Amino acid sequence: MNIIDTSLWIEYFAGTPLDESIVVNAIGNSDEMYVPSICLYEVRKKFLNDNDPDTAVAVIDIMKNSIVINLDSEIALLASDMSKQHRLPMADSIIFATAELYNAEIYTQDKHFENLDRVHYFSK
Repeated sequence: MNIIDTSLWIEYFAGTPLDESIVVNAIGNSDEMYVPSICLYEVRKKFLNDNDPDTAVAVIDIMKNSIVINLDSEIALLASDMSKQHRLPMADSIIFATAELYNAEIYTQDKHFENLDRVHYFSK
């Protein structure tokens, strides 16, 4: 199972040219992908801030075709540990904790994740 970090979702939906293999490997089959609920927040906020509400609705509809993992107490508590251990910001630590608990791989362009286990990092 895979998790697409917010950074990669935004690049993908903004139409930024990405190596096709990254998209195929990361996004693949939506039935086999987890979406931490914090990613829904971050992606929607980005497109709303860009004054693009139509895209905000469309991308969330696509993301919700996957298995959405809501933030619960187990993820929140593990995320606080991950944040301290790896110096991750809150949203990134939630995504990382979700990957840990659900045995998932993270695909990202966010440097905060570079060199962490379970992470496929692609520089911009």
